[in-house]
Amino acid sequence: MAARGTSAQQGTSAQRSTSAQRKTSTQGGVSTQRGRKTRRTGVTGEEFFAIVGALPEVTRSEASTYSSFGVVGRKFGYHWPRTQTVGLKQTLSEQLALVAERPEVFEVQFTAGGFGWVVVDLAGIDHDELAELVFEAWRLTAPEDLVAAAPDPASGRG
Repeated sequence: MAARGTSAQQGTSAQRSTSAQRKTSTQGGVSTQRGRKTRRTGVTGEEFFAIVGALPEVTRSEASTYSSFGVVGRKFGYHWPRTQTVGLKQTLSEQLALVAERPEVFEVQFTAGGFGWVVVDLAGIDHDELAELVFEAWRLTAPEDLVAAAPDPASGRG
């Protein structure tokens, strides 16, 4: 039976692992470690505001504990800074699919008017997925002519 290595060798291996972890950097929502790109999970409130702000004709309203976002007078999203969560309008089927797929990130908020609102934990989602969900919430709310003129982040058109 071969020996597993001395404690000095095991220490060296652990030091290399720790060193590799320290070499991880993040730029533009993508982490790089030792030349490999990996998706960074977690979006800040400011990143969320930038995603929403890039959409046409969005209005932002402030309340004492949250911000709400709308288009042509109709709400499609909310941000709660205390919990670092957002609420987004989705289809009922999308709401249920998101919650079933990753209940640690998504939860049912409520249903109204044939739509299912979902709460999103910003720490558990990456930028691109959040951008798609925000666009979908906006698209479900905005007038058709405004939607037709807007770039869809999922399709890359624009």
